[in-house]
Amino acid sequence: MGLILIVTPMLYIFRNSRWWKKIFLAFFVLLYATVFYFFNFKFLADKMFYQPKNKILATVAENKVDSTKLIIGVSMNGEAKAYPIEIIGYHHQVQDTIGGSPVMVTYCSVCRTGRVFSPFVNRRFQNFRLVGMDHFNAMFEDAETKSWWRQATGIAVAGPLKGTALKEIAAEQMSLAAWLRIYPNTTILQPDNVFAKQYEGLEGFDEGTINSSLEKRDSASWQFKSWVVGLEISGHAKAYDWNDLVKQRVVNDTFQNTALVLVLENDNRSFHVWNRQVNDKLPEFIFDAASQTLKDNITNSVWNMDGECIEGTLKGNSLSPVQSYQEFWHSWQSFHPGTIKHKS
Repeated sequence: MGLILIVTPMLYIFRNSRWWKKIFLAFFVLLYATVFYFFNFKFLADKMFYQPKNKILATVAENKVDSTKLIIGVSMNGEAKAYPIEIIGYHHQVQDTIGGSPVMVTYCSVCRTGRVFSPFVNRRFQNFRLVGMDHFNAMFEDAETKSWWRQATGIAVAGPLKGTALKEIAAEQMSLAAWLRIYPNTTILQPDNVFAKQYEGLEGFDEGTINSSLEKRDSASWQFKSWVVGLEISGHAKAYDWNDLVKQRVVNDTFQNTALVLVLENDNRSFHVWNRQVNDKLPEFIFDAASQTLKDNITNSVWNMDGECIEGTLKGNSLSPVQSYQEFWHSWQSFHPGTIKHKS
């Protein structure tokens, strides 16, 4: 009916109007067709950012990714995999299987958020496609219900499944070298040569020096694009200034009755957040620059950068990881309203 309402007067003008009106109408139709094509085909998010056509996961011996690159690492059911951020930052999502379980590895470079989800909704496997961005964060649509899911939280914000949350899978961000130290048998996602030019657009993203106002870092603290480490416990969120972490290397804290320790390795890239309770003890940790290790203030035991006690009374104990994220401050506070700023 809409086409009839539009086409009928157009035909009338072409048949009965003067030549300049016909030219004007032809120009308008061409302009509309161009806009329609670009916004409904060319500029669709899933037509601008594709999943890898050649998903290659290489062994350490075959790997071609520089070991200094940041990765999102996942270990499940005895299998570990690493996904370089400057690769998945273009794709926005990579669907894979780890330890026999399907996973959806996502990254939004405009929010600097990496999340890994199970692609099952109500026990049904779903395929997701990138549909755009809202509040600077990537949005995905499931194929079955057409609900829209926010990448930073995994929660459906529109559609029949609004309010439903995807199950998040534990993941860590660190340099590939740090990940290899913990998981020497990992496989690593390799660049897909089909998208070599697109990957070039994210060069410098790891360091925050990328030439993009949407993705470049604010070096000052608590600015729109400042880096923070964020975590959420029992529905309450807290953010830690990245600059403070660089200065201190170790931050001991207690949040929501959980004793925490945040540690930044010497590469200024790899960070860890652990629960610092060891049996019935609540030690605080200090950084030993000479040995690149940690020492606790109760037993003076020595701990490595993997959270393992390697020397002293507590030798053999390990600290439990707490899920945390490096993120732009604007993103963390947008999706965690009421978040608390850590004061050093």
